[in-house]
Amino acid sequence: MNEKQTSVAAKIAELSTLPIAELWPVWDRYFNCRPINPNRAFIESRIAYKMQEDAFGGLAHNTRQRLEAIGAKHSKIKLRARPRDINFAPGTVLLREWGDLEHKVAVTADGLFEYEGNTFKSLTAVARQITGTHCSGPLFFGLTGKRGAL
Repeated sequence: MNEKQTSVAAKIAELSTLPIAELWPVWDRYFNCRPINPNRAFIESRIAYKMQEDAFGGLAHNTRQRLEAIGAKHSKIKLRARPRDINFAPGTVLLREWGDLEHKVAVTADGLFEYEGNTFKSLTAVARQITGTHCSGPLFFGLTGKRGAL
C-alpha cells in the first residue's frame, strides 16, 4: 500500500471510533443534507466512499450510468418512471425570495438544477437546501397551485 492509500485507510478506520456527534461535521463536508434515517453504518459507509472518491477519483460517468441500468434491470423492486410534470429549457433561471434573500436556480443542459455551485436532481432538493425543511419544490418556486402556501 502506498502512502496515500495508507492515509485514506487510516482516516476511514478512524470513523468507527468517532462519537456520532463528531461524525456529523465530517458528513457535512461531503454532503448537502443529512440522511432522513441516520444509521451509523450507513453514515460511515457513505463518508468512507466519499473519502475514497476524493482521494482516488470516482466512477466515470458512463460506468455509473451502466451500473444504474444493470441495477434497474435486475432489481426485484420495480419503480415506475415518473416523468416530470414541468419541463424546463436549459438555461431557465428560477427566482425566489426567501429569508430576505433572492435565491437563483438555473436549469442545466442535462435537466438538473444548479444552486450556489451545487447540482440537484430536483427542485424539491433545492427547496430543502434553502428552507432547511421538506417542501414541494414546484410549490416553493410558485410553479403549481396553492398560492400563498409558503
